[in-house]
Amino acid sequence: MSADVTIVTVSRPETTAAVTRGAGRLLTALGYAPLAEVTLPNGRRADLMALGRRGEILIVEVKSGLEDFRTDQKWSEYQPYCDAFAFAVAPEFPREILPEEPGLIVADAFGGAVLREAPSSPLAGARRKALTLAFGRLAALRAAGVQAVVLE
Repeated sequence: MSADVTIVTVSRPETTAAVTRGAGRLLTALGYAPLAEVTLPNGRRADLMALGRRGEILIVEVKSGLEDFRTDQKWSEYQPYCDAFAFAVAPEFPREILPEEPGLIVADAFGGAVLREAPSSPLAGARRKALTLAFGRLAALRAAGVQAVVLE
């Protein structure tokens, strides 16, 4: 008697969606209010941007796999728009290739865990105010069903 074995492959977009969902759930549990796919004033798109209880801003860059990490090195361009920055990856991601400076979240579709806290580098007051107001407007517009494009 032979056993039937089914191999399931998960596409890059499916992995990205699962990690984004799990990281968003984790951030919510940690007291953040996350938004997905936020276009920053410099034109870059943050996979997750989250506002904390005390007004701190966290950006999370989701990496779906090794190829995604190697071909996309723009993560340093997010740092002027957040107090803290972290990568979020799937459990099977080769974490040893990631830089040690940012925070690190491991997540699947159901949740996640912070493996390394994101170091804090506080924003200037004027930039924080502008980003917080833009974040609030973006969240309100999305709640109203309007697809706003850029965080201004």
